[in-house]
Amino acid sequence: MKISILGAGAMRTPLLLHGLLRSDLPISRVDLYDLDSERLGKLLPVMRAVAGATQLVCADDSRSAIAGCDFVLASIRVGGMAARAHDEAVALRHGILGQETVGPAGFAKGLRTVPPLLDYARQVEEVAPDAYLVNFSNPVGIVTQAVAMETRARIIGICDTPTELFEEVARALGVPSRECFFDFVGLNHLGWLRQVYYRGHGRIHELLDQPEKIYRAPFFSAEFLHDLGMLPSEYCYFYYHPERAYAETVKAGRSRGAQLAQLNEDFFARLARSGDPLALYENYLNTRNSTYMASETGSTPQCNAASPALGAELTGYDKIALSVLRNIHFNLGQLIPLNVPNRGNLPELQPEDVVEVPCVVDSNGTHPVHVGALPDKVRELVVRMKDYERRTVQAALGRSDPREALARNPLVADLEQATSLVGQLLV
Repeated sequence: MKISILGAGAMRTPLLLHGLLRSDLPISRVDLYDLDSERLGKLLPVMRAVAGATQLVCADDSRSAIAGCDFVLASIRVGGMAARAHDEAVALRHGILGQETVGPAGFAKGLRTVPPLLDYARQVEEVAPDAYLVNFSNPVGIVTQAVAMETRARIIGICDTPTELFEEVARALGVPSRECFFDFVGLNHLGWLRQVYYRGHGRIHELLDQPEKIYRAPFFSAEFLHDLGMLPSEYCYFYYHPERAYAETVKAGRSRGAQLAQLNEDFFARLARSGDPLALYENYLNTRNSTYMASETGSTPQCNAASPALGAELTGYDKIALSVLRNIHFNLGQLIPLNVPNRGNLPELQPEDVVEVPCVVDSNGTHPVHVGALPDKVRELVVRMKDYERRTVQAALGRSDPREALARNPLVADLEQATSLVGQLLV
């Protein structure tokens, strides 16, 4: 089996390789491609340490990397971490939280990411038509929708946020997650767990007053969850408490993008001075994971250096990818929450709209489970968000005014503010 990774200079690529190459998948070759070949070269010692005997090929161009693949994994970041830091800083200057997948920063990232990923998808159509294009590139919902609408590439959008929530819910209940059914519905980074069933009984009511057992940071109060009657995914925090997220980020003194830019720079500096690549990378991951959402929530980072991230057993970036590939290759038919075209699943949305719902995954691809109408308490937010995403896809394709698209974002006040933001974001 040959797979390729586009955007292989991403910091989590070694983590992805670790999960895939220690599995029972018959992967014989991995082609790595990144526009920033220098960055890819810097990260290569870690990848080689992870890959063992598996052949790694640094491709000179994307087409040769894609050709003949069974799976193409895409995790691209146009403009690098500098673009993220810029976008988040612009949002903060306008009094809006700075986060790369939501609000103005997510919008700018979407506009940058759609065109090159469409180009890759068209290459997949030409030189690997039977391959699955597995997309990690944020914002996942927007990017996946653009590719699904504009190409015949077999794209699947994946995100580990829902499965991490599922694992934490099962852990809090003290039951095996594999024996549960998770009734989840929404969009990428805007989803809700409506119910969790274990041996035929709904048990979500047992958790609504214990948010500290489920979430890694203080996103939601017990009172809020009781009123909602569901468990939101953690990114819903930015929509429910935008003022708090903004205030805490300002208090922290820098956005997550700026923080990660410094963390990445420090890692590469240490790596250049030699040392054990894997040990340095595990330390990097632990630091990165421990500070996740800390700035936006005002929580204290909890770093556990004794638990290397490469040895973590819970779901994560590498494990959701592994699950998708194994279910397709071995025809397993397990349920995985994925980003796929709606096709009438949620009646409030259009057929081509990409939604995030549980899917049966087997050798025939993805088969969304029917989830039905959106809950009353979230319907208006989801419908507006999807309208914004739909318009953003059109803006990225050059078919509509980006200012009007951004004005529909739930975190943007109006067209006047959107106009000011677009003028500073798209430079």
